[in-house]
Amino acid sequence: MTAENFDQVLQGLRTQSPFRVFTVELHGGKRFEVDHPGAMVVRDGVAVFLAPGGVPIWFDHESVTQIVGAPASTSMD
Repeated sequence: MTAENFDQVLQGLRTQSPFRVFTVELHGGKRFEVDHPGAMVVRDGVAVFLAPGGVPIWFDHESVTQIVGAPASTSMD
């Protein structure tokens, strides 16, 4: 995924109205749900998500396997 596409996709999902939870999957299989639009900052192909408890998750356009516009519990079958 290019840095520009990464920024556009995440900004689009983050600013949709009404906001809907979405999932980011990283290389290696780690997945996390973005559960609040104000919990993430995206710029120049890099993002930080503040998970519950204030735990930061840093990721970039090269570390993402997929971005799914649904909660992590959603079946992909």
